[in-house]
Amino acid sequence: MTKQLRVELGDGHAIPQVGLGVWQTPDDVAVTAVQAALDAGYRHVDTAAAYQNEKGVGAGLRASGVARDEVFITTKVWNENQGYDNALKAIEGSLKRLQLDQLDLCLIHWPAPHRGLYLDTWRALIKAQEAGQVRSIGVSNFEVEHLDRVIGETGVTPVLNQIELHPRFQQTALRAAHAERGIKTESWSPLGQGQLLTDPIITGIAAKHGRTTAQVIIRWHLDSGLIVIPKSVTPSRIVENFDVFGFALDAEDMAAIAGLDQTDGRIGPNPMTATF
Repeated sequence: MTKQLRVELGDGHAIPQVGLGVWQTPDDVAVTAVQAALDAGYRHVDTAAAYQNEKGVGAGLRASGVARDEVFITTKVWNENQGYDNALKAIEGSLKRLQLDQLDLCLIHWPAPHRGLYLDTWRALIKAQEAGQVRSIGVSNFEVEHLDRVIGETGVTPVLNQIELHPRFQQTALRAAHAERGIKTESWSPLGQGQLLTDPIITGIAAKHGRTTAQVIIRWHLDSGLIVIPKSVTPSRIVENFDVFGFALDAEDMAAIAGLDQTDGRIGPNPMTATF
């Protein structure tokens, strides 16, 4: 089994650098995908209440036979459950669906600034951490003003911010802001939802290294110091996406991929304007 790389978080805990993403994966499919991933050597699964597959993730973990303390489980509080009391109830619901006593990481899924509740939600995550329900707490899709507000109002810094990040949307300014604040960056849609798999720059680098384009993109995330959660439900691709530790990109490769960044490269919603 490939030895998993781990990234130390600001609270002293460590997160495996490569995880399995299960967005848009139904409960029954999540069971087999999680089993396949854990069998391949993954030790990190990223789910969310909004994905409606926490039961499947928990079932896959139990069916795998891998010890609970070897696997890092992340879930997220959805927008409709924001607010102090609602978020605490949402965390309890996630624990029940996953059939876990403790989450390794809980995130606020979106800042949803139009709701005006992300600060109270952050206070709920702090409370859940103090109560032992959650080991580490962080956020997702937060911009700098949201980060600075929760840090300034509570004195507690999120351990990471999970954001859309791929070679066509590299988020260099936000990543720099994270580094200044001791926040790790985690990439969602790391393969650009498949749009990058035929990019000629990426395919050229893949040919050079005798690797697939997906492997090159995942390796770019790792060599950039990012935590990455590629999604797949196909066992062979789950294995392929984890087989990224036997090579590294050189300076020429990294420079070529840097040139793919676009100011309008975002695929998903803009956190500042999303109203769901």
